[in-house]
Formats: sequence, C-alpha cells, structure tokens
Amino acid sequence: MTGELVPEVYTDAFGVRRTVDPEVRRAVTDAMGDADVPEAEDRVVVAPPGHALPQPGELILEDGTDLGRTDVLPRDVTHGYHRLRRDDGSEQVLITGPGRCHLPAGVAEWGWAIQLSATRSRGSWGIGDLADLRELGEWCAAAGAGFVAVAPLGAPNPGPDPEPSPYYPSTRRFANPLHLRVEEVPGAAALGAELDALGAEARMLNETRRIDRAAVLRHKLTALERIWQRGGDRDAFEAWRREQDAALERWATFTVLSERFGPGWQAWPAEHRDPSASAVTSVAAQHADRVAFHAWLQWCLDRQLAAASAPLRRIADMPVGVDPGGFDAWDWQDQLALGASVGAPPDRFNGRGQDWGLPPFIPHRLRQAGYRPFIDTIRAQLKHAGGLRIDHVLGLFRLWWMPAGADPSRGAYVRSQTRELLEIVALESERAEAVVIGEDLGTVPAGVRSELRRRRLLSTRLVLFERVAPSRYPRQAFAGVTTHDLPTIAGLWGGADLDDQAAAGIEPDTRGTALLRSRLVRAAGVDAGTTLEQLTEAVHRRLAASPARFVAATLEDALAVRERPNLPGTIPPQRDNWSLALPVPLEELRTHPGVGSVVAALRR
Repeated sequence: MTGELVPEVYTDAFGVRRTVDPEVRRAVTDAMGDADVPEAEDRVVVAPPGHALPQPGELILEDGTDLGRTDVLPRDVTHGYHRLRRDDGSEQVLITGPGRCHLPAGVAEWGWAIQLSATRSRGSWGIGDLADLRELGEWCAAAGAGFVAVAPLGAPNPGPDPEPSPYYPSTRRFANPLHLRVEEVPGAAALGAELDALGAEARMLNETRRIDRAAVLRHKLTALERIWQRGGDRDAFEAWRREQDAALERWATFTVLSERFGPGWQAWPAEHRDPSASAVTSVAAQHADRVAFHAWLQWCLDRQLAAASAPLRRIADMPVGVDPGGFDAWDWQDQLALGASVGAPPDRFNGRGQDWGLPPFIPHRLRQAGYRPFIDTIRAQLKHAGGLRIDHVLGLFRLWWMPAGADPSRGAYVRSQTRELLEIVALESERAEAVVIGEDLGTVPAGVRSELRRRRLLSTRLVLFERVAPSRYPRQAFAGVTTHDLPTIAGLWGGADLDDQAAAGIEPDTRGTALLRSRLVRAAGVDAGTTLEQLTEAVHRRLAASPARFVAATLEDALAVRERPNLPGTIPPQRDNWSLALPVPLEELRTHPGVGSVVAALRR
C-alpha cells in the first residue's frame, strides 16, 4: 500500500519529472504509521444500487433497517452510508450516492465573495458578525444577487488572542463565537442598560480599520457570560443540545481544558491529551456549567447562522485542514498525521514552496474510520448553506506532504482515495441541495478537471490566473477577478500592492505584477490609460457575460481597496493579515458608487 500512496516520481509545476528523495519518502511514510493495514483496503466500497457485493452479508441501511442477508445491493436502495456485516465478522461501509453533485439545471447567478470579519456595520462590536451577514444577504437578494460566498467561519483555537486566519481553524465543525451579534442572543434584553454600556464601549473598536480580535473577544465574552448567568433561554438550548451528537460536548470540554491549561493540547498534562481519558471526563463533570456555556454559544451561533443564510444562497468555504493544536486534531489524533504538514512544492507563484502548517488525514486510517471525520466535516460545513467551496480541491486527488520541520521543497505527493472522497462530497451535496465549487488553482494534474466536471463540481476561474478571455471560460465554473491571497484590482492597477510587499519586508514581485496586470487588461478589453473605475466596471461586465454559471466580485474591488486581505509568506509584525476591515460600514454599501457600478455590471 505504501508504494501506491507515495509515488517515487512526480511532475512539477514546470513540467520537469522529479524523483522524491528516498529519505523524504521514508519520513513521509513513517508519518502515516502502520501504512500497510490489510483490513483498510476493503473497509469501504462505493456501491451504486444494483451493485454486486464482493462477499455476501447482512445489509443494514443507514437508518438502521436490516434487509437481511444479500450479495447484491437492491436497485431501489436509498442513497446513504450502509453497512454490510460479513460472515467473517468484519463490517464493510457501502457508500451509495448520486455520483454527481447537486447543480440545478440552467442556474446562472452573480454574488459577492466576502470576508465576514472585515464586513462591519455601525452596530458591530469591532468585527463583522452574523447579523451583518444577514443584512448583507437581504440587500444582495433585493439587488438581484443569487449568493454570498463567505470565508471560513470555523472557531479558532480557544485562547485570549484568537488566530486571525480563517484558514487555520481549531475546528471545521463548530463556529467562531466572535461572529455572534450579542444583542440578538436569547436573553440579551434582560441586561438592559448594562448591555447598552457594554455595546457602546465595544463599538468604539469600529473607529479603526484594524480588527483587534483579542479586544473583541474580551468585550463579547464579558457580555455573553452575563447573559448566560441570567438564564439565556436554557430550556430551548437544552432541547437543542440533546439533539446534537457527542462532538458538541467534546468541543465544549476542549474549550474548558484550553481555558485551564492554555492553547495547544500537545502542551497539556498527558492525562488530558486523550479525549477519552478519565481525567477529561472528570474536568467536564467538575466544570459542567462552563461546558454548558460553551455548548450554548454554539446554539446561539447555529440560530444566527440559520437566519443569516435565509435571504439567499450562502456558499460556505472549507479550509484544507486544521490547527494541529486545535480541537479537530485532538479529537481525531488517530486519523491525522501529526508528524507531517501539507502545502505546495515550488511553483511559478512561490519559488520556495509553501508549508501551510496543517496536518493531513492519513488515507488508510480515514478509511478504517469509515470516513466519519471527513463526512462530519462536510456535513458541518453544509449546515444552513446552499453551496460549498472546497479550498485546494486538488487534495481530494493528492496532497503535498512534508515531514515536520522540513523545507517545502523536500516533500512528496500522497495519493488520496479520490473515488470515495468524491462520492461522499456528491452524497452530502445532494442531501443539502448545495452546489460545490472546487478551488482548482495552481498545478493541476492531468485528468483532475475532467473528473471534477463529470462529478458536477464547479471549477474556479480567476481573471488573474487565466490566459483566455472570460468569453472562453467553461460553463461549469465559478468565476471572479481575484481572491484573498492575490492583489486587489486597485492594488494592482496603482502599484500599491508592490509597496505593500516592500513594507512587509519581502522582495516586490515586479515581474509577477506585470503579468497579472496584463491579464487584467486583456480580460477587461481596455487599454493602459483606463481609469480604475472604468477598469473595474469593464472586467466585471465581461465576467457577467461569460458562460460561467456563477460570477463573483469582492467588496474590496468594488470599494477600490488597495490592500489584499492576506499577503502569503508574511506574519505579524511584518503585516496584520486578515485584520483590515472594509473602509466603509455595511450601511453605506447600498449607496456607494463603486458598489453600484459593480452591481450594474454583474446583473445577468
């Protein structure tokens, strides 16, 4: 199995065939642990209705219905995760799905791609919240938009100084309490003037564009704890809590442990590093009220997220992985390679390669677990959502692994169980009636995009990456100009992005900037003397006229923001990535001329 998982040879971004250093390959396979586990090979089978089973056994449907002994999956069986109890006592998971993702016929929508943290209103407590998202959705729907694509909302690792990057979450299953609108939490009205005073102080954080997450957390936690102490609609919460699976209690317990021992579970006392340990159970019992409080926060978030997702399609964004010191890594230690990290080898956009600091799932261990961690992650992402963007969807085919501490160039590709993963994505997409977008940028191996197309995942097409005009984009695509990691139109056009790079202490990429400018000009059909406003309108008008089913603009481009949300390769104090709010509050977007111009251009 090891040889199949970690190929010795790969083709790099420059078309050069490279051989993986044997030492690196050994280190990568060592990070997987027992890679040659025979029972993992047939633990899971993709089995369409009418499929002849490899061995006969007792068939038990996902809902618990026992269909008795059979050697064929019935043609009228429902889609789901069924079980086959075989004569030798082993159990096999049968994934029976639609094979393709949900994609309504003839759908063609435009919308916004946003960073919720940066999208503040005058009522925000220093950071964009779910009430802001609801208000934005209502305005977008009224303007004719079909969706809002929102950056990841997963909770960061608990601690006094929250991680700013939404792509480095503690968990992909539970939401970030910083995005709660405190005034709309059940029981908030009981605080009366006290809440008014807390809110007035917290709203002062809106006076600067820098998002101070530590200060936001202090203000919100103070208010939320007081609401909880006064009641917080306990009956409705407890009814909801009883309906949730055990992961909610583990998350709440993990948060309490983090408050007690600090962020990063690897540094905790040994008896608390195992979620099933008696010491962990004891802490949960001793601090039952605090555990309930953190579970209650998730109930409040669930209510507000449902309301924010109601006005129009919300497209969720699933990060590649999680913080190795966070909840998902603590909860799924057996399925994650904590001695490795994923990223990307050197390519045209980053000659040094990239280390994202995220531990990958071990393919055979994930299979042994019946893919529950992956299923639970997808399902949590799709809750209340009408779409899902899968960041670095190429990871469903292969991932670049690096041994802990290794240079990004010294890694190896590890193959994924593509057919099984895509079948799960399609099944969860069907159940949620949600479209799926694959972020397929970068070095794309042969056959990947054709398989994504066959599975009805939308490809990603960006003006700054494409060599062809928008009129030639594929129909099954999600198209836009840029992303959070690339320059904004204003930053590119006026040269401010180069200044930003220099200020952050990195060598300005003048050659890369010139290439991106040329692609922008060609896609917009303008000349070098065009004004920024004319350029922004022209390129979005071209995108709207493209065959792509979904077309998005960023609020940064509509507002002529010069700074990109994230400058890869930089960290504080070089640059405060993910921490710059939009220059105008949400209330002014409706009448802002730049926003109005982009809306007029995008209407299809």
